[in-house]
Amino acid sequence: MRGKLIVGNWKMHGGLAANSALLVALLAGWKSPADRTVAVCVPFPYIGQARDALAGSAIAWGAQDVSAHVSGAFTGEVSAGMLAEFGCRYVLVGHSERRQLHGETDAVVAAKAAAALDGGLTPVVCVGETLAERNAGHTPAVVWRQLDAVMSVLGGRMTLTVLAYEPVWAIGTGVTATPPEAQAVHALLRARLAAAGAQGISVLYGGSVKAANAAELFAMPDIDGGLVGGASLDANEFLAIAAA
Repeated sequence: MRGKLIVGNWKMHGGLAANSALLVALLAGWKSPADRTVAVCVPFPYIGQARDALAGSAIAWGAQDVSAHVSGAFTGEVSAGMLAEFGCRYVLVGHSERRQLHGETDAVVAAKAAAALDGGLTPVVCVGETLAERNAGHTPAVVWRQLDAVMSVLGGRMTLTVLAYEPVWAIGTGVTATPPEAQAVHALLRARLAAAGAQGISVLYGGSVKAANAAELFAMPDIDGGLVGGASLDANEFLAIAAA
């Protein structure tokens, strides 16, 4: 169901003391308006800590990756069922860093999205183009290819997911797509989703989202919120983004 959603991606940051201070500040500062949902996706070791701190609150929690397998001899992997036991609601799937640094293909991303749904989680499926692909004018082809791979596997279950457009050239660079640039790609994705009957899902923007640009980005008709990286580690900044 389409709605405003802000997801913080802590990436490989954090520690017990720092996490505790951040979570306490988020709980104290979030006013939980009814028209939006806020979540944090934390490193695997700290999911229990996030659960203990956030249980019963208006802030959801989740993970940054999930295995495509239910169980088995997959050393280092974490299944959707394991994440569900810790109360995770969301899981990131196909983040650009997983695609680039770990060689995840479109097929792997689709399998992980299916596994997340099978385990009762909501996958936040990430798509996005590199700077070279953007400069070559290949953005539509790239994001459609990535999205089509997931839709072909999920079919009607695509309506149970969240989509995140994260231009690789804007992640962690301080460079942000202008609101019209981001909106143009979101409109392309929304049209593709509509062809599959999934136009009603939330489509988030990720790529150097900050308090200073969040309101303008979120005002675009096809941008339903944000996948927030570094700014999610600063309680005041993240709360300001969530309230935008």
